[in-house]
Amino acid sequence: MRDRADLVEQVDLEHLSQDDSSIVSDGEGGLQAWLTITGSFLVYFASFGYMNSFGFFQDYYQQHYLSDYVPSLIALIGTLQLGLMYLVGPVAGVLFDAYGFQFLFQGVVFGLTISFGTQSTLAIAGQHFKKKRSLAMGIVAGGSSAGGVCLPIMFSRLVPQIGFGWSIRVAALIFLCCYSTAMVISKQKLPRKPLKSAREILDFDGYRDLRYCAIAAANFVGNLGLYIPYYYVEPYFSIAYPNASIRSYLLPLINASSFFGRLCGGYAADHIGRLNLLYPMTTLSGIISLAMWLPATNPATVIAFTCLYGFCSGIFISVTPSAVAQISPEEKLGARLGALNISAMTVLVGTPIGGAFIKNGTVEEYNRLIVYGGVTTTVAGLLMFVARILCDRDLRKKW
Repeated sequence: MRDRADLVEQVDLEHLSQDDSSIVSDGEGGLQAWLTITGSFLVYFASFGYMNSFGFFQDYYQQHYLSDYVPSLIALIGTLQLGLMYLVGPVAGVLFDAYGFQFLFQGVVFGLTISFGTQSTLAIAGQHFKKKRSLAMGIVAGGSSAGGVCLPIMFSRLVPQIGFGWSIRVAALIFLCCYSTAMVISKQKLPRKPLKSAREILDFDGYRDLRYCAIAAANFVGNLGLYIPYYYVEPYFSIAYPNASIRSYLLPLINASSFFGRLCGGYAADHIGRLNLLYPMTTLSGIISLAMWLPATNPATVIAFTCLYGFCSGIFISVTPSAVAQISPEEKLGARLGALNISAMTVLVGTPIGGAFIKNGTVEEYNRLIVYGGVTTTVAGLLMFVARILCDRDLRKKW
């Protein structure tokens, strides 16, 4: 048998040889695996959960601290967090493959950036599962939605009582507990693979695979408009329906729906195929923006939109990494997931570009923002379909 380094990139589970699948499927699950998933969930709660809560800060800053600034510039604060995290992702993924979870987590996370934590926790979760990998990654990604539900409500309650500064300090203490717990209970499964040279720190070999490129292209375009509702649905609601009291619950609502989308999407992807689920649900995310949010004439329609959009967009966020894992060698999983982050750098500019449509804060200006977000997300769904066709033209097969 050829050496593993020469194997063709892995495909769906039923196509794997006995030797290949045993690397991960042997002893799949168990207490340690689920402890690791729990730790990864906590990291996502304390990292992406905080970033998914930026809609609260967007609305708060527009009304208080930064009321003299245009919304697109305020949105740049939130997207800068995501952009910097994705920028470090390729290096973080390779270092995880080479030196393991503890090196990145304890040695670097607390001193530099959460990117090393989020990248390693997603990869380590994927190591413990093969048959249920999408579900496992969906649970991990659900941590960000759980944070996006709890944190905005927490901030909206604490800020009037103890002030903005102390509210942030309370959140920091919660994050410290989450990261510390994850560091203790998580465990890497596959052996580390030391780097042979400094050139290996950046690994973009995945872009030689057209399937990987198509997924990356979908990620690139999708992140231009994916977070538009997360950032702007509350400011839009305050202008369109100023007397509606439910405005402060829209962000938790969209994140709660996203949580269920990530869990249900992960479960469904394991049964019908990752890309088989990704391309219709990503396309649907864009369509419902154009068909529900854009023509909305009452609060109930916007509320229904937030529920449906959160569910569909949650599937895009959680299942895309497992789709990449499906076509990647196990020993390169961290590097491939990290390199995918380069394609997500559009998140840095996508939401501020949308915010540039808003100058006077009118509903008509927000409608242009909605069209921008809906079109980019729909195109991302079509690119996911291209990735599916590149895997196999027979759409009945599990991919």
